[in-house]
Amino acid sequence: MAELTFPRLPFFIQHRFPGLLLTAAIAGGAAWLAQRPEIAGLGLGALTLAIMLGILVGNTLYPSLAPHCDAGVLLAKQKLLRLGVILFGFRITLQQIADVGASGVLIDVLTLSSTFFITCLLGIRLLKLDRETVWLIGAGSSICGAAAVLATEPVVKASPTKVAVAVATVVLFGTLAILIYPPLWLVAQHYFPQLSVAQFGIFTGSTIHEVAQVVAAGHAVGPEAENSAVIAKMLRVMMLAPFLLCLSGWLRRAPQQTPRQGITFPWFALGFIGVALFNSLHLLPAAWVADINQVANLLLAMAMAALGLTTRFGALRQAGVKPLLLGLMVFVWLIVGGGAINLLAQHFLQ
Repeated sequence: MAELTFPRLPFFIQHRFPGLLLTAAIAGGAAWLAQRPEIAGLGLGALTLAIMLGILVGNTLYPSLAPHCDAGVLLAKQKLLRLGVILFGFRITLQQIADVGASGVLIDVLTLSSTFFITCLLGIRLLKLDRETVWLIGAGSSICGAAAVLATEPVVKASPTKVAVAVATVVLFGTLAILIYPPLWLVAQHYFPQLSVAQFGIFTGSTIHEVAQVVAAGHAVGPEAENSAVIAKMLRVMMLAPFLLCLSGWLRRAPQQTPRQGITFPWFALGFIGVALFNSLHLLPAAWVADINQVANLLLAMAMAALGLTTRFGALRQAGVKPLLLGLMVFVWLIVGGGAINLLAQHFLQ
């Protein structure tokens, strides 16, 4: 295949343009499908469809395009996702953040700590998996998916193969959550009629793996659920740095452990909070905010397309059944145990 070049573009853009173009095309296709009545009737939004189409293309056509597109796809998966989340702050106000309040913080702390502990217990004691793989899956499941896996890797010094297995596992079950949570809301309304849309959004943000997946699942339920889900998720993401500091400190005290590398703080979570605080002042015209929200939608759809493109079923097949079984058990815990934590916290702190 001939080398793709775009001579009129600066090198920074030229190098990444094919991958960005591919993710934008998938995002556009997802937006078009989401407007079709037969698709809309299934409750599948543009963000959900973007990651589904990305997975489809990623496991069929993308391997032959990867040499030309990887740089742009990686940019969309990392930088555009963070920028989209920051711009999402223009949909949030200080009052909405306050509404999440102490119960949201407590729910995130309890869900994070219990999920990581249960992952270690099941993975190491029951399934006899190696510690590094278990720690990575635990971090990804309890905090923020692939980003937490990559942030934890230098702390536990895991091999690239173990990182790939953990990333594929948390992305797989986080993607399943996008499909499961909207109908789960309908079930929750029947059995817990006192549960509000905003409270279900907090449950979504405190239990789904990836930021992008939280946005997609919340978006499918409704705007109020989406807003509270993103706020709860950002509070959870901000716990990544304290978590890594605690894990690093524990590993240093553990026998036969070598010194670990430094900690990376998720600054984009602070950017999200800062933009939300600015938006609370209502300094920008409503038309400008609407345009910014459209840009944020595009960036998030491109990021989810990139996430799908880089999800490889082959990595899961090579790892065997045990990491998948661990991911499944933790996924069930997040829904059942995380749901119980949400109901109890919201009951006692109301």
